[in-house]
This record gives sequence, structure tokens and C-alpha cells, in this order.
Amino acid sequence: MDFTFSEEQQAAVEAARAVFTGIAPDGVPSPALTTGAVADDFDRALWARLADADLLSLLLDGEYGGAGLDAIALCLVLRESAKVLARVPLLENTTAAVAIQAYGSAELKEELLARTGRGETVLTVAAHGRTGHDPAELAVVARQEGDTWVLEGTQTTVPWAYNTDAVLVPARTGDSGRTVLALVPRSHEGAVLAEQLSTTGERLAELRLESARIAERYVLDTEGAWESVRLLLTTGTCALALGLAEAALRMTSEYAGKREQFGHPIATFQAVAVQAADRYMDLRAMEATLWQAAWRITSGTARALPAAGDVAVAKIWASEGVRRVVQTAQHLHGGFGADTDYSLHRYHAWAKHLELSLGPAAAHEESLGDLLAVHPLG
Repeated sequence: MDFTFSEEQQAAVEAARAVFTGIAPDGVPSPALTTGAVADDFDRALWARLADADLLSLLLDGEYGGAGLDAIALCLVLRESAKVLARVPLLENTTAAVAIQAYGSAELKEELLARTGRGETVLTVAAHGRTGHDPAELAVVARQEGDTWVLEGTQTTVPWAYNTDAVLVPARTGDSGRTVLALVPRSHEGAVLAEQLSTTGERLAELRLESARIAERYVLDTEGAWESVRLLLTTGTCALALGLAEAALRMTSEYAGKREQFGHPIATFQAVAVQAADRYMDLRAMEATLWQAAWRITSGTARALPAAGDVAVAKIWASEGVRRVVQTAQHLHGGFGADTDYSLHRYHAWAKHLELSLGPAAAHEESLGDLLAVHPLG
């Protein structure tokens, strides 16, 4: 088995590192220091640099100005972005663009993809359902009236909805029970946003659709489209969790090597070393399951379990692993870890968001159990 990344994937990592090098996590807006949302917009300057480095068009085909790479390359870039707490909708924008490329009409691709790759049009995805615990595709009902689709329902905790141009919304049709994906403009009749806040302090939105009429050209009506979107979003979230956890553990290692107690660095104490080693094992498990999931959704290789099983395993490890890593980091830093002049508390807030985003570990354990019941191993 070959676990090395391709030259193109490694080049994407190098480009990402060059872009993210100038970001100081200490300068990321802190939810502990801000009442309400930490900012009115995402980091537009960083977004422009990502566009200039061709990282917004990473998965787009060459005819739209893209590199034609895969989910593995995207996860490598997302991993780097999370290490510095990059405040950009890279995962959501890329996922929506990939869905349009795979399932949209030629007219829709021509209208949006090149602009999305250049950062001129920004997209996000509603993927948390009505409450954050129920399937997202059940939160909105869609019915077709001639060449228009009418949407009714509510999607909660939509990331970056106030600052992107359109939201890709899954909706269930009443006649056949299939799921369609509708591209809803931010300012659209029948679409109302209500502010919500993440643990990171970022502004989320509850999207209420009240007889919102969407032209047929902006609706992706292909079997399997929503499933592919959900799997890519979840796998990308695992990549973000891995990058964040790696950064938090590195901070902890550096601190423990310098912080002295009883005349010795606390890193030399057995209790500290054992806890750090346990968290390192968490990171390696998060990494292995992430690349397995990314490879499955990229390759389409048939196995006893569908790709959703590998993605569920990756999200279980990502949710549990990132939580344990930041908890141990806080513990080994002592009171210094809660100091708002130090960046660790930011990582802790972001970790909690990623742990619960698209479902906590328990939800994915249940999904995995359902898959095993239908696809028994052996």
C-alpha cells in the first residue's frame, strides 16, 4: 500500500502553507473577549490570497480555471487552514462548487464556477437540519411548479450565511421522497436569516424558507447529489479537526518543554508524558481514518461497507480526538491555558464547534451501526 501523496497534492500543501504562514492565531477574534459575533465578515484579505494561489479552484476542472484535484488535496489544505484558525468558508464554498460541477447544468456551471474559483462568488451549504440533530434533507420540503421549485422549511446554524452570495440547501420532495439541492441567494424573497452564534463567536444563521421560489436552473435534481455533498463536508470537517488538534498538541509540547516545576521541565514528568503520548495516538488515529475516508469518496472503490461507513468512522475519531486533545492541552497548560492573551482558548472554542459540527461522535456511531445492520461484515 502506498500512503504517499502525489506531487500535485503536495504542491497544494506548499501553496497553502505559504498563504497561511502570515496568520497569527493570537490575532483571531476571541469569543471570550467579544460580546455577540466576533466579526461581521470572514477574512476577505485571506480569501483574496487563497484565490490568487488558486486554492479556491483546487477541485474545479481546468475549463473553469481549476486544478482538477480531489478531496484528498482539499483535506490537506483544510488541515493547514485549521492550524492557524483561518476564518474563511473554504470547505463550504468548495463543496458547493464541486456539487454544481458534478450535477449542475452547463448553463449553471458557466455562470458560477469560474467566478467561484476566483473568489468573486462565495457559496455555503446548509447541512445541519432544523435542529442540528435531525437529517438536513428532512428540514425543508420542495415542490415543483412548472419551471420553478418552491421551498418551505428551516435550516439551522448555516455557516457564513450572512456573508456568502448563496446557500446550497438540501430539500426533500413530497412526491417521490428524493432529495434535491437548491441554490438560494442570500437576499431572496421568501428567505429570512436569523442570527445565531457558534462557540467560536462566529455568526451563523437560521435560514427560514417561506414559499421561496427558486428557478429550475438553480436546483440540482440528481440522485446521490446530497449524499456526495454530505460526505465531502463531513470528511473536510475531520481534516479541520485534525489540523486544529495537531496545532494544540504542538503548543502543549512546546509549553511543557519550557515550563519548569521543582527545577525540571514538566515534560520530563511521567504523568505529563503519558497524557501527551495518549493524545499523540489520538492524532494518528484521526489521521489514518481521515485519509481512509477521503480516499473512499475520491476513488469510489467498492467495499463491504459504503463510503459513508468510512466517513462515519473518521468523524467519530475526529469528534472524540479533538475534544480529548484540547482538554489535555488545557490541563497541561494549567491556568495559563485560559489566559485570553494566549491563543489556546481560541483552539478550545473552535474544537468544540468542530466536535459537534455535522453531528457528534454518538450520532455517527448510530449511523455506523445502521450501516452494519444493512451491510454485515464477513
